Parts: sequence; C-alpha cells; structure tokens
Amino acid sequence: MFHRIFGADKAQAATQAETALTTAPTTAGETETVRRIVARLEAMPADQARLIASAAYTLARAANADMDISDDEIAAIEAELQANEGLDEPTAVLVAEMAKLQAKTVGSTEDYVVTREFRNLATEAQRISVLRACFAIAAVNETISAEESSVLNEIGRELDLDPATVNAVRADYHEKLSSVQEVRRVAGTE
Repeated sequence: MFHRIFGADKAQAATQAETALTTAPTTAGETETVRRIVARLEAMPADQARLIASAAYTLARAANADMDISDDEIAAIEAELQANEGLDEPTAVLVAEMAKLQAKTVGSTEDYVVTREFRNLATEAQRISVLRACFAIAAVNETISAEESSVLNEIGRELDLDPATVNAVRADYHEKLSSVQEVRRVAGTE
C-alpha cells in the first residue's frame, strides 16, 4: 500500500513506513482497524492518496522544523487531515503517524520533492490552506521560532505562493513570532 501512495520513486521511504507499521506490536482489534484503514487508503484514487500523503508530509515537515514533533503538533496534523482532507479519525491518525515517520527518517532529503509534488497536485486554495495549517502547527506551542519561520517561508516558496499571500498568512500569526514576542518582552509591553 505504501508503495502505491508514495510512488515508485520513493520505494525506500515506502518500505520503511510499511516495516514500521507491520512490525509494531498490536492486539487483534488494532490489527483489524489498521487493515480497514489500509483498505480505505488503497480504495482511493491514486492522485487523491498522493495528495493526502504529500499534504500530510508537508504538515509534518513544518512540525519537524525545530527537529522535534510534539504530541500537540501530531494532534494538530490529525485535526487538519480530518477537517480539510475529509479523513476519519483513525485514518487521520495513521496518515499523521506515517508522515511523522517520514519527516523524521528521510527529512530534508525529501522536503523539496514532496512539497513540490503537493504543489503539482493541489489547487491554489489547497496550497494556501496547507500553508495556513503549517503556520498553525508551528504555533501550537504559542511561539513560532526563527527556524520554524524559515521553514514556513521555504514551504511557501516551494508551493509557488506569491510573497503577498505568504505574508497575509504570516500576518495572522504575527503575535506568535518569537521575534515579535522578544521585542515586546524587551520593551516591557508583553
């Protein structure tokens, strides 16, 4: 299944994800749940599955900008997949965990390629929605660090969003930027 979702050119990543999933200890009920989720993903048209997988990876990339993906960030990714990709909760959990695994194991070597793939599959509205979700995920701890901000800018460029669009999304998170918070702290206006 993972080879179909990730594509033939991502065979190593697909094998890693499948191995991680199939070697994890589970109970009989969990195994049956995973099988139902896998069947649902396999039943999707290939382009839809690739769109969801590349969106989830892009979200995990934003979460991993500080080299750590927290439980709160995973919960935010799951919520985004349920709200905007139409996945049910168990499927969103599995897809989010797969994306987390990929972001942590193949990380920067796949970032550009996967984000560009999402760009090629998505509408402009979907690209803006994913960028907005990336900002929300980075801000889940109430602060967007300089490193996270840099990755968010990079994601915006790779999604071929014009600077005005990226800046409009960033403006919604202005108070979460660590630089703004530091200026306010130093000025005593916090």
